[in-house]
Amino acid sequence: MNPPARTPTFVQDRFSRRQLFQSLAALAAGTAGARAGSGGPNLRWRAAVGLNGFESGTAKYKKTYPIWEVLHFAAEHGFEGIELVQNWPMGPYPAADETARIRALRRLYAGFGLRIFSIQLGADGAFDPDAAARRRWLEQFRDRARLARRLGCECVGLWPYGGLHGQSVDQALDVLARSFHEVGRIAADLGLIAAFEIEPPFVFNTADHLLRIHRQADHPALKVIYDPSHFDLMNGSTGRPHELLQRVGVTNIGYLHLTDTDGTLRDGGTSKHLPCGEGHANLPESLRLLREGGFRGWAMIDSWEIPDPYDACAKGKAMLDAAAG
Repeated sequence: MNPPARTPTFVQDRFSRRQLFQSLAALAAGTAGARAGSGGPNLRWRAAVGLNGFESGTAKYKKTYPIWEVLHFAAEHGFEGIELVQNWPMGPYPAADETARIRALRRLYAGFGLRIFSIQLGADGAFDPDAAARRRWLEQFRDRARLARRLGCECVGLWPYGGLHGQSVDQALDVLARSFHEVGRIAADLGLIAAFEIEPPFVFNTADHLLRIHRQADHPALKVIYDPSHFDLMNGSTGRPHELLQRVGVTNIGYLHLTDTDGTLRDGGTSKHLPCGEGHANLPESLRLLREGGFRGWAMIDSWEIPDPYDACAKGKAMLDAAAG
């Protein structure tokens, strides 16, 4: 077992299982009391931890992050929510009708005073050239959206990766936009926000692609995830991702994946994610625009392939709190 590069203080204390669960009641009571007295740790946006950072650390750096350790860290540092990722820490998402599994999953996170605010979903089937394949994908999305609602989520995140399967990019964009219009309709019926993200390795990877997908999908419940690392690369790696944010419009942002970047790719993959304040992105300007534009949603600290996701989450939370104003 390889511990995180910078082990959080609470882990160094080496809880026994009994000590851990005895501490949870006190922790939950203290957190609830603090929020009742202050109106919450952040009145403008709600901070969340993304499990994708810990998933990627497990895969890329061969580290081990027990789920109870991650959730205790999140609660101790004032986070309110979690974004789930498929197959981590173990097993796929339950189906929407698996009531007992859903109840157990909610109970796990609620025990730490945390809310599951979103689940991450692939969207390769949304632009398949085969209409039957797209219908199957939409039915699967409908089930996942029902799951998200039953988990207490406000959002679902979508990533349209995959190949073109003989289409041109223009054809695939048109097909994806039609599917995403239906996604918006399904999400709205369930009281959810569906938000999508495109990345450098995808076939859709430019600012024009991003704007076209959102414009053509044309549904108020279909929004964009603001990730400064991807927006920076789509804006020429200038360190000014907020310029593309302005083009998209704050009102069209569903939620945030907050991270810094140096404007490059990590090991030839997606945009390099760095802890907030350690890259070249002007994140304070992004947060100012979001604040003044009326954004009041979820801000997930995105520690994808960052060697120490605990450190990245703590630094991202500190930047959010400082910018809340």
